Amino acid sequence: MKKILVIYGGVSFEHEISIRSAKTIIDNIDKKKYHVDSLYIDKDNNWLHNNKKIENIISFLKQYDKIFPIIHGNPVENGNLEGMLNIFNIPYVGTDLLGSIISYDKAITKTICASYNIPQTEYFVVNSNKPLKEISIPYPVIIKPAKCGSSIGINIANNIKEVNKYIKEAFAYDNKVVVEKYVKARELECAVLYGKASPIGEIKSANTFYDYESKYIKDSNLIIPAKLPKDLIKKIQDLSLKIFKILELKDLARIDFLYDYNNDILYFNEVNTMPGFTSISMYPLLFKESGISIKELITKLIENS
Repeated sequence: MKKILVIYGGVSFEHEISIRSAKTIIDNIDKKKYHVDSLYIDKDNNWLHNNKKIENIISFLKQYDKIFPIIHGNPVENGNLEGMLNIFNIPYVGTDLLGSIISYDKAITKTICASYNIPQTEYFVVNSNKPLKEISIPYPVIIKPAKCGSSIGINIANNIKEVNKYIKEAFAYDNKVVVEKYVKARELECAVLYGKASPIGEIKSANTFYDYESKYIKDSNLIIPAKLPKDLIKKIQDLSLKIFKILELKDLARIDFLYDYNNDILYFNEVNTMPGFTSISMYPLLFKESGISIKELITKLIENS
């Protein structure tokens, strides 16, 4: 019986989401196939097993056949953990070091995808927390930290005063900020598993856009499958697989899009290399629509990664 270690928690702002994702995996993993154990990283960056601090983390990790690192946010989802596991030849679920680094940084992701002519909204990157006098993109604009997940630190600005206010707020989460043109659009998502695309899901946000509050506090609606024309579904799936390959992703990812329905334009929004596995997370729900149960999905990720 294979020994699987689920690593969760972490010092990021997404700590609680990671806990919820880990619970789903631990509750649903096939206990007949795997012995599952867990390692919790608390908010002080202590690595704990059965409430005891681990002194030699590498020796501890090498006991297991595979690591399932269900951690969201800095400083682990950005490639640091993958790099450490690579050095010591410890197998794990998910994207390798390079893909994790690239995809966690929204600014780098946008630059690379732009070079492949992937359609995106207008944007620019702010590297210094200094007030701007004007911007080159028409209002309204969305302001977000370049390296942060779960829609944390994201706001819509309608004038330069709000732009500077929200850039300052975003710098509380990261040292680089992305400013994008706001588009009135349907929010669509596609899950990828080993080079295969799922049905498309749609988010009906409780707020103006799908921010942290609408994701985890208010009642936003997930529509699975999304009601879309067949040609648009195929376009989203094809683009998802293309982006998955361009960014050198591995095993799993969720690719997010904006569909400007007034002008019939599809935009790539962002990618998540370790999507949430909570009871309301889009990634496992999309594959459930394909007939893949959460237990089977977990097994596929463990066996094929």
